[in-house]
Amino acid sequence: MLSRRVLKYLNLGIAAALILLLFCTYWFGWRPLPQTEGMVRAPIGARATVARDSLGVPHIAAASVDDALFLQGYVTAQDRLFQMDAMRRLASGELSEVVGAATLESDREARLLRLRRLSEQHRETLSPEDRATMAAYARGVNFFLETHRGRLPLEFTLLRYDPRPWTVADSIAIALQMFHTLTRSWKAEKRKHDMLEGGERVKVDSLFPVDGGGTFVPGSNAWAVSGTRTATGRPLLASDPHLEYSFPSAWYMVHLKAPGLNVSGVSVPGLPGVLIGHNERIAWGITNLPFDVQDLYFEKLDLRTGRYAFRGREEQARPERESVRVKGGRAVEMLIWVTRHGPVFLQEGNRTFTLRWIAAEPGFFQYPFLDIDRATNWREFRSALSRFAGPGSNFVYADAEGNIGYKAAGKFPIRRKYRGDEPVDGSSGEFEWEGFIPFEELPWVLNPASGIIVSANQNPFPDGYPHPVSAIFAAPYRARRIRARLETRRDWRIADMLQLQMDVYSPADHFISRQVVEAHGHRGMKGGAIAEAVSLLRDWDGQMSTGPAPMIAALVREHLETAVADRACPGKGLIYEHETSPAVLERLLRERPKDWFGDYDQLLLRSLADAMEEGQRIQGRDLRKWDYGRYNRVFLPNPVAGRLPLVGRYLHVGPAPMSGSPTTVKQITRRHAPSMRMVIDFSDLDRSVQNIAIGQSGQVLSRHYRDQWDAYYRGYSFPMQFRRVEAGEILTFLPEAK
Repeated sequence: MLSRRVLKYLNLGIAAALILLLFCTYWFGWRPLPQTEGMVRAPIGARATVARDSLGVPHIAAASVDDALFLQGYVTAQDRLFQMDAMRRLASGELSEVVGAATLESDREARLLRLRRLSEQHRETLSPEDRATMAAYARGVNFFLETHRGRLPLEFTLLRYDPRPWTVADSIAIALQMFHTLTRSWKAEKRKHDMLEGGERVKVDSLFPVDGGGTFVPGSNAWAVSGTRTATGRPLLASDPHLEYSFPSAWYMVHLKAPGLNVSGVSVPGLPGVLIGHNERIAWGITNLPFDVQDLYFEKLDLRTGRYAFRGREEQARPERESVRVKGGRAVEMLIWVTRHGPVFLQEGNRTFTLRWIAAEPGFFQYPFLDIDRATNWREFRSALSRFAGPGSNFVYADAEGNIGYKAAGKFPIRRKYRGDEPVDGSSGEFEWEGFIPFEELPWVLNPASGIIVSANQNPFPDGYPHPVSAIFAAPYRARRIRARLETRRDWRIADMLQLQMDVYSPADHFISRQVVEAHGHRGMKGGAIAEAVSLLRDWDGQMSTGPAPMIAALVREHLETAVADRACPGKGLIYEHETSPAVLERLLRERPKDWFGDYDQLLLRSLADAMEEGQRIQGRDLRKWDYGRYNRVFLPNPVAGRLPLVGRYLHVGPAPMSGSPTTVKQITRRHAPSMRMVIDFSDLDRSVQNIAIGQSGQVLSRHYRDQWDAYYRGYSFPMQFRRVEAGEILTFLPEAK
């Protein structure tokens, strides 16, 4: 009798727990999902619709551009509100307020960069048109907030806070944060400075080429081919920007339609308009043009008073006080001195460094993307780009008339007396910017005879360019590989372009591996694990995909890079990092200067031995079981919901084995990867394809939470619906009753 009673209560307890679980799942997970059908009264001028296709992409049709932007803000908040709030907090240095001390260093850096203060300053100097664009978007976000306060996404419940209203300054802050992500040359300057202390000047300089600053920046690909090289006789444009891994995806797909506006592509959550995409007449892709727009100055500054020297005079720095709130802890107070060059950014021993950054220049920020979205030809496109200040970008273009083009855009400082690749004396006044390169003098091309335009972060500035160039350009491997493959055919189709975006041949790793094989042959060594590794490299085709050979090649390159850097600066080889380092290694191995190494075969075989030792530590002693995919795997954690007990681990993406490397067209590192893939076909815009990395929605119970991951991972894509939209759900918006 007692056991039956215990069993009864146990079953009741399990049932109650199950009911509670189901209720919580509904209340906190299902209930916040966006409304995608029915009718909503909203503060808009006329009736509008949002039709969502099978991927959850909103196709917005409105009676005015203002209404379309309002609805863009609304639908983006429906799917990505927590991501938007986290991004503005990241930019403003306010993550610790809701997360705790774990994000304190990130908040400190954001405050030192003054991103929130800069966004508020730039808001005041926006043109009326740009302000109206951002204000319409902000109204849409806030309308969603006002009408959904009791059913916000799960993350707000887990972190126990409500988001504040959205502002124009919030959108600017997100733009500045993205700019900061793409322009961190100050780290390169500091790295080179550290290596010069105890290093050989000539050798260290060679590790940081004149046209390169020396830190890793996200790479991207964009190319266009004219109708002379396509199966349809009409241009094709491909774009796959590479960014830091993020969850949800860095991009949000959207289609905006209003009088004078019909544009489709990707936006950044928190920013209005389409940043990469196409309209009825033109298409464009973007890659990072990593011109150096930051300088570190070491200052003669008294940190107690803020007095500092400049050109023999004493000047007063401006004090700015910051208070970083920390959840569960005391606020951290900061005093930041701001000089004519910028804020005191680093302190090391007796050295005080300030940072000058183009984004802090008065009147810097403009937002021309709505003009780009409405451009109908090359002339209007260029005119819109003339207002683009940064981050420095390569814009690849194609249009319905059959034209293809390229234009560099952004504000780039002119340096006459220094390169900008290491810190300089701020007190002398000898190292000041002398204005900015005029937009008209930035590189461009229209309809080249080859019928091919390729941008892969390589140097676009020609020999004899009239202005000094200091940048962190990528090694030319990706650009050369793309161009070489495009030149082989005149019948390119969309599927072929997608295949090219997934190309994982590494000429850099293939070259180094052949050098290792030759070095082993010169030594006449036989037997053992080294010989087995050499045999695998000898038969390897340079594809950074699966198996042991690409893993051996990658490890050899990394150890070779460390050994070369350690030769230039003994004991500091591990701090070296440079976007063009594979090209530096190739040049060194081809030329083999005696003042670097006396025996290059020994250098290569020692790097191979070190690589073997590391590989055995990672994946065991059986070389044949090594796999590059496992070594190069990607893991995308859900930063908040992923911490839930029991279910959290099912909300992540990965770990997944990944092909590609830093020097392949499909550029993959442990931090960066293609963030979106797009191919535009001007023979029929509805045949164009596009996909992002994970899914449209950041909400864990949405069917669009990660429904694009498989396509992204395997390299296929989805129709980019434009003229023919197959709407699964339609939400109608009506003006509020007066």
